[in-house]
Amino acid sequence: MSNTTIILVVTALIVVWVVALYNHLVTLTNRAKEAWADIQVQLKRRYDLIPNLVETVKGYAAHESSAFENVTKARSAAMGLPAQAGAKEKLQAENQLSGALKNLFAVSEAYPDLKANQNFLQLQQELGDTEDKIQAARRFYNTTVMTLNTALQSFPSNIVAASFNFKKMDLFELSAADAAAAEPVKVQF
Repeated sequence: MSNTTIILVVTALIVVWVVALYNHLVTLTNRAKEAWADIQVQLKRRYDLIPNLVETVKGYAAHESSAFENVTKARSAAMGLPAQAGAKEKLQAENQLSGALKNLFAVSEAYPDLKANQNFLQLQQELGDTEDKIQAARRFYNTTVMTLNTALQSFPSNIVAASFNFKKMDLFELSAADAAAAEPVKVQF
């Protein structure tokens, strides 16, 4: 084999390796974006359930208006975040909404007739299911982002990532200040 052939083979192998690594990073980035979209879908489902829940509770606890206002404000704030809002901003808004929902369920504890209402029980079950799905979507997102970020920081893929301007993504995590929000909304009576 001549030197030219060896150089061509080595160059071809390097090109194939770079293309494969680039495609791997694209796949990881797209998976992370898909996981973020899954979180958004579950949050939308949650947002759609909340007005029905609030209206059901309002019928029994009309004088508890501050709890309803807090849930409505928190829901509006979470829904009003721009599409380009990052995981940190979204998490903060969702934590406020979770806290407001916890207060709403605490208010509903004082109304035995409400706890026996079929509509309320169904909404409660759906919200509990949605909260579980949100937690699962967050875990999947964080796993995917961790895999992407590890690839972006590991040698030699970090060289390819820097050459093609791949960026780290934020994890969907709680800060120490948000520790109280770590618990999912309790919807069981």
